[in-house]
Amino acid sequence: MNAPGTPPDIDYIDHTVLITTDLAATSARYEALGFTLSPTSPHLLAERPGEPPMPTCTANRCACFGQSFIELLGIVDPAAPDPWGVHHLRETYRGLLMTLGSRDIQATAHRLHATGLASTGIRALEREVRTPEGMRTVRADSVRIDAIHTPEGALQATQHYTPQHVHQPHYLDHPNGAVGLHSVLLVVSDDEMDVHEERYAQLLDTDAWIEGPKHVLPLRHGRVEIVPRSALDDLLPGHPLPALPLLAAHTVAVTDVTAAREFIEANQISTYATPSGFYVAAQDACGVPLAFTES
Repeated sequence: MNAPGTPPDIDYIDHTVLITTDLAATSARYEALGFTLSPTSPHLLAERPGEPPMPTCTANRCACFGQSFIELLGIVDPAAPDPWGVHHLRETYRGLLMTLGSRDIQATAHRLHATGLASTGIRALEREVRTPEGMRTVRADSVRIDAIHTPEGALQATQHYTPQHVHQPHYLDHPNGAVGLHSVLLVVSDDEMDVHEERYAQLLDTDAWIEGPKHVLPLRHGRVEIVPRSALDDLLPGHPLPALPLLAAHTVAVTDVTAAREFIEANQISTYATPSGFYVAAQDACGVPLAFTES
């Protein structure tokens, strides 16, 4: 717990993650959904800050919004080192992965260790990206929440040191009008709502409010929404769940929800109405439902 009057060390949703073994096909689908994607960028990872980064089996392309982003995480070289266990994550979790944004990763790591939510150290990540000024290095430090505490999907917290290289202005203009990640949806058993709310309140160091069937944990940018299984059909009609609990969907805020829906349907992708906008089903959004709401 942060000291009274101190801003929470975790204060936004940095990005959601979709793991894929076919980065090209997943990227093509997200472009058809109306997203401008950054070029392919291979990952380098060090076990500890200050150690030399090593090549890994993954690369990504991202839909960036200025503060948050969606990461399409591709396993592009299955035989390469896998220090973060991406192969295992892909086999274990049927929904999203989520990275939370930290303003002070040292404080976050200390708090998560003190509360028993994490036991590993801080890991450093680098990847090279193109910029108008030439190639630059994206740098960030992360701490992963222990898997025993995250049955719904892998979670970590990250502090960025070079956000300007991620959120480059020419990647922020999306044909669907996307302006940011609005929320991530956690679906749980009806009788476990309080347990998961308490866990996320401790993780995020914030309190929840009730919004219809949702228990909402707000952050400076984005929010986590926890809903009981019995309410899912009201929020994502017709969506079957492969498991519980599950980080089951993510929602993007757009400037004009009607225009976004028309753009997507013009690309022969089906959409379904929700109380606040519409969503694209898992089979049409690379395995995880993608919802849209007006900003």
